[in-house]
Amino acid sequence: MEHCDCLIIGSGPAGLGAAFHLTENNPGIKIIILDKEKVSSGGLRNDCKMNFTFPTGFPLEYWDPEGAEELFPEMFKYLHPEIMTSKNFSIYQRRAERLGVQLMEIRQAHFGTDGGIILIRELVKKLKSRGVIFSLQEEMVDINRESLFVITDRREITFKKLIIAPGRRGFAFLQKIMDKLEINYIDNIVDIGLRIETREENYPIVRDYYDPKFHFPGKVRTFCTNSRAAYVVKEKYSGRHDNEYFSVNGHAFSEKRKRSGLVNFAMLKTVGFTRPLASGQEFAEMLGQQAMLMGGGKPLMQRVGDFRLGKRSNGESFTGDLYDFEPSLKSCTPGDISLAAPGKIMRYIWKAMKMLDTIVPGLLHPATIMYYPEIKLYANKPEFKDEYFQVRDNIYLIGDGAGTSRGITGAWASGIRAARGILKSF
Repeated sequence: MEHCDCLIIGSGPAGLGAAFHLTENNPGIKIIILDKEKVSSGGLRNDCKMNFTFPTGFPLEYWDPEGAEELFPEMFKYLHPEIMTSKNFSIYQRRAERLGVQLMEIRQAHFGTDGGIILIRELVKKLKSRGVIFSLQEEMVDINRESLFVITDRREITFKKLIIAPGRRGFAFLQKIMDKLEINYIDNIVDIGLRIETREENYPIVRDYYDPKFHFPGKVRTFCTNSRAAYVVKEKYSGRHDNEYFSVNGHAFSEKRKRSGLVNFAMLKTVGFTRPLASGQEFAEMLGQQAMLMGGGKPLMQRVGDFRLGKRSNGESFTGDLYDFEPSLKSCTPGDISLAAPGKIMRYIWKAMKMLDTIVPGLLHPATIMYYPEIKLYANKPEFKDEYFQVRDNIYLIGDGAGTSRGITGAWASGIRAARGILKSF
């Protein structure tokens, strides 16, 4: 049985942030980082956008401005972000305010999916030089709470401290571990929506402001805008009951790549269950399964022109004339999203899209594509023992999957907080 001072599950920004802070302040500490993927993963690998303005990425129940912004210099030290410039912000902001819409002004950096891979390699190399042991394609499958050891698909590892940071895709896995450890939690909030894809000329704000974040009435927002060398992908998720479904997402390469002429972003509606309190994870899983059923095992896509006419899209909707660009994610099924998505959610999103078309005219061009579903799970809310995200003696839960962050910078910051708690007890 192998032993370490700190075992970290997940090699995304939360786990890396914890490892860097621990090794900087306790150089002799023995750390093992496990990840079930072939490569170090997480948000750094998926488009790699970073936001350095509170509260973007920082859930208000766990963070205040001082606590978040105090950690930005440490992130800059390791991530070396180049803050992007924006222009004409006040013009778009005034248009938005007339409609009761808020446009967030945020310091942003963008590495791109290819740049993120390079950054990850540099970070992993630096941590290895500090003695951190990485074990990829190794999956945690169980935990023995009494004897403090983790069971993986290869071995058993004992630890003094355990950090679990599986990210959004590990949402259901984390719930199983919390059940095993008898940790109280709720997961009553989920974001459901679409990924929008259109020509850059139909959404020209991205030439002035890379990732514009609009907040609309009814808890609808834009999220994760990608342009220049942008494309849409599908991601497979495993639900709490091991049912698989697809969610769509957006990526973009760095400025070094050839421009695609397309832009994509999410339109998300936040749904919260209170009376009765219900599982957002299971609700999302049901919607994902329903979309899979209608799409023959694939996500759905529909042109705005068809949606406005109340008819489904078909193969002819994706060729020629007004439908003047091909989808970047072709492995979707043309169909009728209104049959798959809950009507109330679609009404809020469609109203927000009409507002956005007023702020940035051109978005609702008939050729614009709506992909469904896009689902974001980061609202597990464990019962924490302290400000360091400790849930049981010597066990910490951090990152998007644990609800302590909503993005790269928040996840890295939650890793620093957990590391500070660990260092206090050594």
